[in-house]
Amino acid sequence: MAKTACPPLPTANPGPEELDDYMSMTIAEPAKPAEKETYTQRRIRKQREAEARSRPESKAELAATADAARDHALSTALPNTSKGFQMMAKLGFRPGAALGAPSNPNARTEPLGISVKEDRGGVGMQSEKKRKFREEAEGVVKKQKAEEGDYRERIGREREEKRVEGMFWGAMRVLEGLEQPEGGDKVPVKKVSILWRALVRERREKERERRVRYDLHQSLSRSAAYDDPEEDEHDKQALGKEEEDGEDEDDELDDFLSLEGRERLRTLAEYLREVHQYCFWCKFKYEDEKMEGCPGLREDDHD
Repeated sequence: MAKTACPPLPTANPGPEELDDYMSMTIAEPAKPAEKETYTQRRIRKQREAEARSRPESKAELAATADAARDHALSTALPNTSKGFQMMAKLGFRPGAALGAPSNPNARTEPLGISVKEDRGGVGMQSEKKRKFREEAEGVVKKQKAEEGDYRERIGREREEKRVEGMFWGAMRVLEGLEQPEGGDKVPVKKVSILWRALVRERREKERERRVRYDLHQSLSRSAAYDDPEEDEHDKQALGKEEEDGEDEDDELDDFLSLEGRERLRTLAEYLREVHQYCFWCKFKYEDEKMEGCPGLREDDHD
């Protein structure tokens, strides 16, 4: 019986790992052949090298070289061939061991560090500079604190003087209300009591200045020869038709105002108390001289 040939079996498709990834392939570029140095390039290179060797180093470069050599020498241990190492080895020294007795726990295993002094100052000069700088800094701080303290004291003193001055003018108003007679505005300033004369003078000066400004504004639209029958003495003084009296010069009042504010206020408070039975601190007028219920004569007694 004749044998029949079997058809060939289909081959299995290759897996994804067997396929060539053409997208991620890298093709190495061929190496460039070394270019041969020309005569001109070689001559320029040798010329530059000769100039570099012949150029003297600057002070900064020499110092940097010396520092590098020193640091390298300090960070390198003594070699076994060193004469110093051989002498130490004869005395029992071993690499990595401490100097001195083995029982000493504080023996040094590393050499002392070197601090290079680069200036020409003497030994201890840096500590002296630090001491002077510290003293100067402390002096500046003390001065600032003193100035701050002086400033606070000055501001406090000015506030206290302003407060006392305000109470003094208030006491003058109280005394004026108790002693001013009817028609007191027409009394000459020098005939007013010295204790509240400053209040009257200031009020009249302000009134005079107001009248001067008003009358000066009114006089701009009329002739100087015009005689107004309604003008009073203040109007005539403002327009220059009559001279003012010499009330501004009052030596007695100036001497009284030259006293300290506390002294002037104390004088007014005592006068109100003795003459009018009025306590300036209580702000009350009592019926008799005993003034029962008043804590005392001073401001501190009324706290």
